[in-house]
Amino acid sequence: MSIKNVLVILGHPDAETFTGSVADHYQAGAESGGHMVERINLGELQFDPILHKGYKEIQQLEPDLLAVQEKIAWADHLVIVYPNWWVTMPALLKSFFDRIWLPGFVFNFNEDTKKVEQHLKGKTARVIVTSGTHGALATWWNYGDFTNEIQHGILGFAGIKSKVKIIGPCDRVDNACRIDWMEDIEKLGAKAV
Repeated sequence: MSIKNVLVILGHPDAETFTGSVADHYQAGAESGGHMVERINLGELQFDPILHKGYKEIQQLEPDLLAVQEKIAWADHLVIVYPNWWVTMPALLKSFFDRIWLPGFVFNFNEDTKKVEQHLKGKTARVIVTSGTHGALATWWNYGDFTNEIQHGILGFAGIKSKVKIIGPCDRVDNACRIDWMEDIEKLGAKAV
């Protein structure tokens, strides 16, 4: 197994949550596996979440977002942990991607070939979604693929190959089940997959 640079991104605004604990366990597993690990808690970053002019004008990035771009460039493997809120990611995580997933950083459009050039090819990602009241199958059955946006529209667009793990229903399980989940998460972290 090769040692990887792993960037753990907590997409919940509050790190003191079950979702934050999931990120903690992945990080602990990755560190125990000998990987180099960096951690970002989005709720601690200082940036304007509003893309005021859409993509008509590129909005200047705040220092925290520039630092995150450097960490993404450094990372071999990204881990994005967030709760499923209203069948999507929290607004803070979506605005984070709106602000940093920019031309020149994650892609360019080649005028000659008329194709998108993906700048983050070769990187991998693990997306971990926690779900409070419904399991993955029930949510998918009722609402469709609620991870398509992040897996394909965001990460895949930049060339990142990703896998998704959904944990839930978190509100309806006993502590023994949660311990099993955390052990599984630490094993994923140890392998950096």
